[in-house]
Amino acid sequence: MIKSYFKIAFRNLYKHKSQTILNILSLVIGVISCLLIFQYAAFERSYDSFEPDADRIVRLRLDSYEQGKLSWQSAIVYTACGPFLKKEFSEVEDYCRLGKAELLLSDDERDIKFNEEKGYFADPTCLSMFGIKFKKGNPETALNAPDKILLSENTARKYFGNENPLGKRLVYRTSVFTRNFEVTGVFEEFPANSHLIINYLVSYSTLNSIWKLWGYATNEADTSFNHSGFNTYLKLKSSTAFKNLELKLPAFCNKYINSRDWNRTNNVRNEIHLIPLRDIHLYSNYRNEAETNGDGQTVSFLFLFSFFIIGIAWINYINLVTARSVERAKEVGLRKVFGAGRSNLIKQFLTESFTINIIAFLFAIGCLYLITPWFNQYIGRFVQNGFSLPAVYWFGVMIMFLFGSLLSGLYPAFVLSRYKPVIVLKGSFKHSDRGILLRKMLIVIQYVTAIILIAGTIIVYRQINYMRSQKLGVDINETIVLNGAQSVPDSTYQNFYQPFKTDLLKIPAVKNTTASTSIMGKEIFYENNAYRPGSMDKSITIKLLYVDYNFIPSFDLKILAGRNFSKDFETDRTAVLLNEEAAKLLGFTNYTKAINELIVYGNDTVKVIGIVVNYHQEGLQKPIDPVMFWLWPNCNTYYSVKINASNISTTIAAMKKVWDQHFPNDPFNYFFLDDYFNQQYNADELYGKVFSLFAIVAISIACFGLLGLSGYNVLQRRKEISIRKTFGASTQNLLFLLSKDFLLLVLLSFIVAIPFTAWMMHHWLQNFAYRITISGWVFVITGIAVLMIALMTISFQVIRAALTNPAESLHNE
Repeated sequence: MIKSYFKIAFRNLYKHKSQTILNILSLVIGVISCLLIFQYAAFERSYDSFEPDADRIVRLRLDSYEQGKLSWQSAIVYTACGPFLKKEFSEVEDYCRLGKAELLLSDDERDIKFNEEKGYFADPTCLSMFGIKFKKGNPETALNAPDKILLSENTARKYFGNENPLGKRLVYRTSVFTRNFEVTGVFEEFPANSHLIINYLVSYSTLNSIWKLWGYATNEADTSFNHSGFNTYLKLKSSTAFKNLELKLPAFCNKYINSRDWNRTNNVRNEIHLIPLRDIHLYSNYRNEAETNGDGQTVSFLFLFSFFIIGIAWINYINLVTARSVERAKEVGLRKVFGAGRSNLIKQFLTESFTINIIAFLFAIGCLYLITPWFNQYIGRFVQNGFSLPAVYWFGVMIMFLFGSLLSGLYPAFVLSRYKPVIVLKGSFKHSDRGILLRKMLIVIQYVTAIILIAGTIIVYRQINYMRSQKLGVDINETIVLNGAQSVPDSTYQNFYQPFKTDLLKIPAVKNTTASTSIMGKEIFYENNAYRPGSMDKSITIKLLYVDYNFIPSFDLKILAGRNFSKDFETDRTAVLLNEEAAKLLGFTNYTKAINELIVYGNDTVKVIGIVVNYHQEGLQKPIDPVMFWLWPNCNTYYSVKINASNISTTIAAMKKVWDQHFPNDPFNYFFLDDYFNQQYNADELYGKVFSLFAIVAISIACFGLLGLSGYNVLQRRKEISIRKTFGASTQNLLFLLSKDFLLLVLLSFIVAIPFTAWMMHHWLQNFAYRITISGWVFVITGIAVLMIALMTISFQVIRAALTNPAESLHNE
């Protein structure tokens, strides 16, 4: 019997080849799109799941309330939080701290040096907590003493080639001291789906010995509630729910942080919250994140639309099969006359549904392995040799496939199997209004999905273009940024820097150069509380940017009141400039009157000599922070060089020659500031790419269905078309007659889709501090585009029918 079902199924699929091809093609595209989104979502949701005890690890978040209002939320906390939380709460099994370590490292024997950025000062406990796999060395002793360093395999190879690096030395140079780090281990590269990029780890105890050189207490790195530069992770005992522990943290903060004189006098209150390790990548976008994280909302939207896209393909199947029910009616009637029961007919039609779905699924799987490398390259994300999904997703795919195949076949099966032989064989059968209404509803669902994706794509790209095209308030064009010279001692720095700067300016294409501790596109990490004398209870957090004399003019920053730093004024070493935001938060409503006013910043009292226009230090996703500019001629973190971009390669070669002459112990590293700044929009551009790709897919699948339905509609009305042509109907008249019902459905889809799209995209735009408003013309353009695509799809069938000789059609009738 089963063999018979499959035999009849293949015979019917072959008989209606055009319908079969359309169904398979739309299903193949739908399955491919669905599984590609599944792969993307699975990867995004897999971050940090490789950690051995990921479900028991949480990271601390520090919130600061100033004058009763939430001021900021940060991914870094005080150095003492980890040790004190373990001491206070039995629920905490262990902790580890990671403090960013941006180091100039060199192997002097091989004359190899690099400015390293992706590393941390780390507690020994991080090795077991993060499941770091050693290739060489002993994890028990690798980080148990000062001046020990672990390297990833690629980093070790970069410095030592194929030699065994264990026991070798890397030199860490700063402007204050030089230290030798012993390489005590090599570990496997961190997986791509980690919220951390770690190329090296330095023993945490090194910090205490370094901080002593700067005058701090012996154990400052372990006991301080003043230094907040550390990602801190807790490993909870297996029976602990992190939410229960979080309820106890307000009392902890009051005891150790908010009870400090500084917090009380500055009217600052801190809170500590916990975020599960596996949630960090998608749901943690705070200040001082280790890396740029993803967007859980985006992933959820795309995951939802994967079901809509495969649903559109199944809707095509339902529509095309039920639309052809008149042709199958006689078959059903005859089979019933010869004894076939309704259950036999349902099984037959379900067999056809599963057959076509299985063929499409197998084709899709084969195509996936060819398409996946291109897709990964297109979205610029992780690289894999072929398609892969976790087992739990495969299980979900199989359930979805079986359920979808059953559902898409069940309705046609019940519709076709209920025909009464007497009515059918007498020729009295006709479509029911209910069946036609269902097909119309399904077409509306298809086009609603397509319209949402198309309108969403336009809005995403408008937002990205808006951010890219907005004036930043600062000139970052034609700027090359060099990593500053770290090895020159402060006492002799100017003896090296000034000759370097002089020689650099002799290069014809170099127009100006300036030094600073941060550059546009990079978060400013230095910050402290500031207030006007006598107003300590109104203190605010202000970002601190150290600059030299040329910073303001080099970046064409407009001074609204006062003046820039000048070598003519010795007192400028204790003077500052404020941006508008900082001036406003400090209560300066008249910028001119703010000049020469005093501000207490940390433990220093400084004088305001200028107010600078607000500018975007970071991308337009974030609000403008209050910033204070402080003069530091010895600033050596970044050198920003303004150039004439006519012959860049020659200019860079000349700059390198000057650099090597003056800073032989430092590597020459450079990047273009505008490119660096625009990297902040990569995640949003990725969202736009994925949205646009699947918008095209959705409208294509919907058009396949419309093509099939319009073709069948023309076939059913071929006699009517021929008669109308005989009596003089033009192609335009026929096009209007045969397309109006379909176009009305598309128009209805457009009306239904507008409010949902507006709500969804408004919600997405809330992620941006500076954002577009959703204009009505976006929906008008989308509606016109979809109507035109639908009309062109229908026109193909109608024009072909209109060009057919009427006599031929009437003869066949």
